[in-house]
Amino acid sequence: MKHQIFNDQTKALFRMVYDEATLDRNFYGRDHKEKLLTIAWNRGADQNITIDKDVFIFPANTIHCLMVSETFQLEQPQNIVAWQFSREFYCIVDHDKEVSCVGFIFFGPPKKMFIQLAENDRRQVETILQMCQDEFENRDRIQGDMMQVLLKQLIIIVTRLAKQQYINKDSLPTDKFDIIRKYNILVETHYKNQHQVKFYAEQLFKSPKTLSNLFALYNHKSPLLIIQDRLLMEAKRLLYYTDKTAKEIGYDLGFEDAAHFSRFFKSRSGQSPTEFKKINFTRS
Repeated sequence: MKHQIFNDQTKALFRMVYDEATLDRNFYGRDHKEKLLTIAWNRGADQNITIDKDVFIFPANTIHCLMVSETFQLEQPQNIVAWQFSREFYCIVDHDKEVSCVGFIFFGPPKKMFIQLAENDRRQVETILQMCQDEFENRDRIQGDMMQVLLKQLIIIVTRLAKQQYINKDSLPTDKFDIIRKYNILVETHYKNQHQVKFYAEQLFKSPKTLSNLFALYNHKSPLLIIQDRLLMEAKRLLYYTDKTAKEIGYDLGFEDAAHFSRFFKSRSGQSPTEFKKINFTRS
């Protein structure tokens, strides 16, 4: 089934998909106009999920959050429940004080988080699913408001579980973790033009060393690697899905010239942009 609410005036879109034989997203093609975040719940057995050409195990009874620009395919889409929503429907940045998910389950580091549901958690998510199904039967003027409430509850549950499973609160209390989240948001916003940690440290009124110490507590990746990983991810996407040259991609990502971009790409991926595109074009 596929249900959705769309407001012609505000362009707000909320969609729920379940028990469907097809569920995928092609951001650089068919779906480019739909800027949707996705919360996907695997209700079946373990299956593969392909995200930007990389294959991951999507474990049974887990939830995974997908970004607007991620292209994905699922091995068994009929076992997936997906909630998809646009910024106009519910802006997680504007409502971060309510849900505290930005810079973590969304707009966070490249690490893929598959969030496990215990029996009680599963019942909560099933209740939200059932309530969403019921609300889609009620075509009234407050339907969108009710869906926003249910979506917010879902995001809060997923964020809380992700923190329990991926964050050590003893070594990284909330105030310190919020700095990391803010850093991730800033990187997502400025990575194409700002490649050095100093810029982000200044925005957060912290020293680069302080940020390095915090990230060591979190995931052992340096703040600089977070920036470089985001640049590499976007470079790969543009090489995968567009006809842009390495020179054009380097320019889009803020590199001074094509040679500088090529050196960066090869140092981080082990291949030149040309080699990478040729190998992946052959595979596809």
